[in-house]
Amino acid sequence: MIRKLLPLLALSALALAPALAPAQTYPAKPIRVIVPFPPGGGTDILARIVGTRLNEANKWTVVIDNKPGAGGTIGIAEAVRMPANGYEMVMGQKDNLAVAPWLYSGLSYDPSKDLTAVALVAESPLVIVTAANSPFKTMADVIAAAKAAPDTITYGSPGNGTTTHLVGEMFKMAAGIRITHVPYKGSNPAVIDTISGQVSMMVSSIPSAMSQVKSGKLRALAVTSARRSASLPDVPTIAESTALKDFDVSSWYGLFMPAHAPKEMVRTVNEAVNAQLALPEVKASILAQGAEPRPISPEAFATLVKTDHAKWKGIVAASGAKLE
Repeated sequence: MIRKLLPLLALSALALAPALAPAQTYPAKPIRVIVPFPPGGGTDILARIVGTRLNEANKWTVVIDNKPGAGGTIGIAEAVRMPANGYEMVMGQKDNLAVAPWLYSGLSYDPSKDLTAVALVAESPLVIVTAANSPFKTMADVIAAAKAAPDTITYGSPGNGTTTHLVGEMFKMAAGIRITHVPYKGSNPAVIDTISGQVSMMVSSIPSAMSQVKSGKLRALAVTSARRSASLPDVPTIAESTALKDFDVSSWYGLFMPAHAPKEMVRTVNEAVNAQLALPEVKASILAQGAEPRPISPEAFATLVKTDHAKWKGIVAASGAKLE
C-alpha cells in the first residue's frame, strides 16, 4: 500500500512546487518603487529610508523611481497600469489615494479597486512654516495680517489636490480669512520659495521641511494635528495657537502594489518592512524626519485607506475645491 502511495505523493509534491516557488524565491529580481513626487520631498525621503534598509538588511534590490506631477496622481496612475507581479510598487499617501479621487473629475484610477495595500510606513501631522526672517511668529499673527489685508498672504503646497493644499483651504475657511494658494510640482521647490520669501508660508509634510527647520532657514509656526509632534515638541498645534480648537489633520505614507498582487508577496514585503520599522535605528531615522513609524498588517492598512477615503469626501465637498 505504501509503495502504491509513494508515486502519488511525489506527483502531489511536483504539482505544489510551482505554487510554492514564488514565495520561496521572492524577490528574485529588483523591485521598483514609484515615488509620485520629486526627489527630496517627504514621500521620497521615507521611501528611500525603507528601500535602503531592505537593500542592506535583506539583500534585496529596491529601486526608487520618481514620477512627479499633478499632486502625485501621475505616478499612482502609472503604478496601477503595471503588472501585478510583486515587483512593481508605489509609495502612496493620503493625498493621492484618499483625497484625490474627490478632487479630480477625470482620475484614471480607483484606489479601492486598483491598488493593494502592502505596508503602512509612517504617519505624520503637517506643519505650517515660514521664512526665518518672516514677520509671522505665530498662526495668530497670520490670521491678524490676513484680516488686515485680505488676499496679500500666499501659501505654497506641493501641488493642487494634495492634503497640504486642502489643509490650507480648511484653515482659511475656519479662520474666516482670504489667503492665496500657490501650487508647486513637489515639496522641494515650495520649500525653496518659502525660504526666499516668494510665498508668505507653506503647508508641508514634516519630513519635507524638517531639515530646513533644524537649520534655522524655516520657522515652524504650528503643526496641524490635535497633539504636538514628537519630532517638533516645541511647536504648538493650530488649536493651541488660535481659536480653532477642533483643527486636526495628519497624513500617512505607505507601499502599494497593483490590484490582485500575489498575497504571499504582499505578506513578504509587509513583514520585511514591519521588521525594519521596529528597529531603533530605523525608528530614529523616521522620527528625525518628523514622521512616526506605523507597522501594521496589510488588512489594517487597507481599512485605514478605505476609512480616510470616505472621510475626505465631505471635506473636499465643503472646501469647494475641484480639479480637472
